[in-house]
Amino acid sequence: MGQQGTSRIHRKLIDSLYVEAMLLADEARGYFDQIGREERDALEALNRVAFSCESLKVTTRLMHVIAWLLTQRAVDAGELAPGDALSPSRRLGDAPETDETLLQAMPPHAVAIILTSIELYRRVARLDQSLDLPVIAVSPARSMMDRLAAAF
Repeated sequence: MGQQGTSRIHRKLIDSLYVEAMLLADEARGYFDQIGREERDALEALNRVAFSCESLKVTTRLMHVIAWLLTQRAVDAGELAPGDALSPSRRLGDAPETDETLLQAMPPHAVAIILTSIELYRRVARLDQSLDLPVIAVSPARSMMDRLAAAF
């Protein structure tokens, strides 16, 4: 597959992850701001604090993911040079860890949102780490053949 085909796949992946992150952010906001408050109030004092901390961790994870995805979209759109996306300030930020034992005391809906945010963050982290892998140069002959094949 040529560079253009790879770019198209990358763009679709980034766009798909962006939509997923935005939907999860909206779900998390709705839950933690409304429904989750009632569920939080039913918890023991220590677990109420843990619940609030976990809602902040979800928000932090999602904001790091969204910022990274926006950077990738800017690169794909030509608004940012690929090398600039490798700057430490544009890489995926560190996400806070969640204590698995605390999840046992959380309401099921909160646990689902927390685990989904962790899984999404891990997928994006693998993509971010892949930016450090060496780029395999495409031969000029292969590139020309791909362009010819696309033209006909």
